[in-house]
Amino acid sequence: MLPKFIATVLLVGFTLSVSAIVPQDLLRSYESQSGKASPTRGEQFFNAKHGKEWSCSSCHENPPNHDTKHIVTGKVIKPLAPSANPTRFTDEAKAEKWFKRNCNDVLGRECTAQEKADVLSWLMTVK
Repeated sequence: MLPKFIATVLLVGFTLSVSAIVPQDLLRSYESQSGKASPTRGEQFFNAKHGKEWSCSSCHENPPNHDTKHIVTGKVIKPLAPSANPTRFTDEAKAEKWFKRNCNDVLGRECTAQEKADVLSWLMTVK
C-alpha cells in the first residue's frame, strides 16, 4: 500500500512541477506576440496615470516589493515583484486574470501584449 501512495505523491508532484511556469516564460510569451520588452517603458507605464486616473502604482506602490492595500477596497495586495513574491507570474491563467482586471481598472481597456511584456520585464528587475 505504501509504495502505491508514494508513487501517487511523486506523480502529483511531477504533474504540478511540469505545469508551473516562471516569469521569464510568461515574458517570452508576451514578447512573441508583440516585440522586445523594455523595462524602462514598463516602469513609466506602471507609474503613469491612465484613462481612469489611476496608475498601477496607485495600489501596488513603487517599488512594488511589499504588501500594499487596494485604494478602494482596502484589501491587502501581496508584493507584485517576483523577487519579493516568488509565486507571482508562475500561473499564466492567474496572471492573465489579474492583468485583465487591473488593466480595465487603470486603462479602461485590456493591456496589450507589449504593455504586459514591458511591465513584467520591469517588475523582474525590482529588488
